[in-house]
Amino acid sequence: MASERYHRQLILEGFGATAQSKLTAAKVLVIGAGGLGCPALQYLTAAGIGLIGIADDDTVALSNLHRQILYTTNDIGKPKAKVAAQRLHTMNPEIQFVVHTLRIESINILEILKDYDVVLDGSDNFESRYLINDACALLKKPLIFAAVADYEGQLAIFNVTDEKGETTNYRDLFPIAPKPGEIANCADNGVIGVLPGIIGTMAASETIKLITGLGKPLVNKLLHYNLLNNEQHELAIIAGNDYQLPQNEADLMTFNYNQTGLTEPMVIEIDATALNNLQQKTSTLLIDVRELHEVPALDKAIYHQIPMSSFADFLSTDVEEQNLVLICQHGIRSVAAAEALAEKYGNTKNIYSLKGGIVKWRNYFSN
Repeated sequence: MASERYHRQLILEGFGATAQSKLTAAKVLVIGAGGLGCPALQYLTAAGIGLIGIADDDTVALSNLHRQILYTTNDIGKPKAKVAAQRLHTMNPEIQFVVHTLRIESINILEILKDYDVVLDGSDNFESRYLINDACALLKKPLIFAAVADYEGQLAIFNVTDEKGETTNYRDLFPIAPKPGEIANCADNGVIGVLPGIIGTMAASETIKLITGLGKPLVNKLLHYNLLNNEQHELAIIAGNDYQLPQNEADLMTFNYNQTGLTEPMVIEIDATALNNLQQKTSTLLIDVRELHEVPALDKAIYHQIPMSSFADFLSTDVEEQNLVLICQHGIRSVAAAEALAEKYGNTKNIYSLKGGIVKWRNYFSN
């Protein structure tokens, strides 16, 4: 039965029963069952990875479906990791699935990672990427890194020694995490559905190559892919010395992976009720920091649109209002903008950010 299922790869020159047995014995953890994770999970399952872990604490949303093709409209509101495991099991019942319906954090990551041979990072935020990288480096776990932004994708393999005896990690590319709002994610900038499909499938391919020893995996190399013109190129990753990795579990537990780099927020995050109360006050300025093309468009008579791309110009001016409320799509860029205002005005003004942004309170803005 198994030989028939995998027949087309078993008969490949250079693959055969030896490579298939390596896949069967492998334990792979996929973190993030979203746009990148879905295609990676499908092809890893189809290829015959013996045990696959799926880690995701999110639920299926309608806006996911154009790229997260494991899910259907009937799955909206259900846990992604559970739905993915159920659907993948029907695809290949020979595979063992382990579901982690939780957020990967410093308090649990080492315990989760220890049982896997390879980790595939399909997360969508920098906080998770740095945490996953540091934990994999500490445990010496091979890490497949995949990411998409706009019309471009990136792929690399970390924590594997190359033919020169060198090993690199994500911090050799980006030693320090960017601040909120500096680099927008696909939730803010958008993404065409096929792009994470392409990069996620390539991530599965690199995972299979790494496990079986086929070809030349992207060890210490960054592959950059442009969807618009189909250009791709590789960059060599060189080990750096301008950062420090956690040396033990205690280091990892005490390291601050908050994207703001702060233990306490500089601004107050509010909900829609508090926003409504502030809106009734005459001395309140409501600021939408999204770019001009983003939807839904808000009433410009109520919300002043000052995009992050031109926010520096706004900072050079002074405002009279006592209460300043920053709003964006997901409540990330608004925090960054609010912090910039707090740095300028200190305690002389009340500065707020709408927590969760327009997406979380869409009903409020649709009234």
